[in-house]
Amino acid sequence: MKKQAVPLFDAGAIPKTLCPIATEYSRMLPGDWRSLRPVVDRRKCVKCAVCWLYCPVQCVVERAGWFDMNLATCKGCGICARECPQRAISMVAEEE
Repeated sequence: MKKQAVPLFDAGAIPKTLCPIATEYSRMLPGDWRSLRPVVDRRKCVKCAVCWLYCPVQCVVERAGWFDMNLATCKGCGICARECPQRAISMVAEEE
């Protein structure tokens, strides 16, 4: 593939106030805006890895006898709780 000789547009011509959210780097993680978080019942978890397979952001962490969630990256979508065949994961409301 050939490199383009002329840039598509002049980035210097874009006003600084056009879209400040997209131009400023944000350290916000999904765990900062989540409303529900998954809680694993260690007695019910048989470590089948179904939650790990279905998690869209791969926040499921393997422990010695069960799977747990990395709450810093978890979006709180609840897919892991819906797909768990043992019903070992429940979604609880985040405390303020």
